[in-house]
Amino acid sequence: MTNRKPEFFYGYTIVMAAFVYMAIQMGVVNTFGVFLKPVLDEFGWGRAMISGAFSLSMMLSALLGLAAGRLNDKFGPRLLITAGGLLLGAGYLLMSRLNSLWQLYVFFGVVTSLGFGISFIPVISTVARWFDRKRSTMTGFVTAGIGTGIMLLSLFAGWLIESYGWRTSFAVLGITALVLIVGAAQFFRRDPHSMGLQPDGTVHTGTGGLDLQVTGLSLAQAVRTRQLWMLNGLYFCLGFTIYAVLVHIVIYATGLGISESRAVGILSVLGGLNIAGRVVMGSSGDRLGNRRTLMMSLVVLSLALVWLLFAREPWMLYLFAGVFGFTYSVTLLESPMVAELFGLKSHGLLLAIVDAGGFTIGVTAGPVVAGYLFDVTGSYQLSFLISLALTLVALVLTWRLSSASAKGSVETA
Repeated sequence: MTNRKPEFFYGYTIVMAAFVYMAIQMGVVNTFGVFLKPVLDEFGWGRAMISGAFSLSMMLSALLGLAAGRLNDKFGPRLLITAGGLLLGAGYLLMSRLNSLWQLYVFFGVVTSLGFGISFIPVISTVARWFDRKRSTMTGFVTAGIGTGIMLLSLFAGWLIESYGWRTSFAVLGITALVLIVGAAQFFRRDPHSMGLQPDGTVHTGTGGLDLQVTGLSLAQAVRTRQLWMLNGLYFCLGFTIYAVLVHIVIYATGLGISESRAVGILSVLGGLNIAGRVVMGSSGDRLGNRRTLMMSLVVLSLALVWLLFAREPWMLYLFAGVFGFTYSVTLLESPMVAELFGLKSHGLLLAIVDAGGFTIGVTAGPVVAGYLFDVTGSYQLSFLISLALTLVALVLTWRLSSASAKGSVETA
C-alpha cells in the first residue's frame, strides 16, 4: 500500500459546490422574514398565520431529511441536490402568484420544503465523508455560505421588493435558486473512495487501508445511546432560538420605528458576521474540540439575547445582530459531532435524525410561537425570554454531552 497527495484534491471542489448550494438555498429560504411585512400588509393574515407556513416548511423538510439521509447513504447526493434545486425554484416561482392563505401553505410550506428537505442532509453528509482531520474546518467553510446568502440575498430581496414589488422578487429568487443549485449539484460525488482517494486527499492503492465509510455505529446501536438524545435536545433549543429571531427580527425592528431598509440591514449584518463565525468555529472545532467550542459560543449567545431584551436603538440591534450571527454559526458542528460520536457508517441517516428530531422541530416551533405570542401580547419580549431560557438549557446539555463523551466510550441510555 502507498499513500501520496494528488496535485489537486477533488474534495475542495465538493466544498466549493457545497458553499454555492448553502449560499443560494439557505439565503433564499431565509429571505422569508424580508417578505413577512409586505405580505402581511397586502393580505392582513396575522404574523402567526404567515409564520406558520415557514414552520410547516421546516417540519416537512425534516421528515424528508430522514429519507434523504438514507437515500444519500445508498445512492449519493447529485440526484437529490438537483431535484432539490428544481423544487425550491418552483416553490418561489409559485409564490409570485400567491393570492390566498392555502396557497401560501402549499407553495412555501410544501413545495419549498420538498426542495430543502431532500438536499440539505446530502450536502452536509457528503462534506463529512470527504474530510477527516479537517472535517469541522471544511464544514465551517461550507456553511459560511449560509451567512453569505443571508447577507447578500436579504439585501437583494429588500432592493427587489422596493423596486419591483414582492411578487417579482419571489420570481427572481426562484429562478436564481433553480439555475445555481442545479448547476452546483453536478459537481458532487458521494465519497472519495469512488475516485480512488481517502479523506483529506490521500490516494490509496492496495487493499489494506481503513475504509472510513463503513466504521461507526449502526442506527440500532446509536438510538440506544444518551448522546443521540442529548444532541436532539440541544439542537432543538438552538433551532427554536435562532429562527424565532431570524424570521421576526426585521419586522421587530420596523415595529420600533426603524426604517425598512435599515431593518433589512440588521439581517444583513447578522448574515455577514455569520460568515466569519462559521470559519472561526469550524477551525476552533478541529483545534479545541467541537463541544468546547459549542459551550463557549452558547455562553456568548445567551449574553446577546439578554442584550436584545433591552435593545431599542438601531445601533443596539446592529450590535446584537453581529454577535448573534457570529455565535449561532456553531450549528455547523452538528455534522462533525455526529461523525465524532457515531462514526460514518450511518452518518447521513443519524445526521438526519438529529436534524429532524432536534434542530428542525425547534426551527418549526420558534417562528410560529414568536408570532403567536406577538399576536396575543403585542410584544416579542416573552418569546425572547423563552429563547434565552432554551439557550441556557442547550448549554447544560452540551456540558453533559461533553462529560459523557470524555469517558472514552458512547454511553447507552
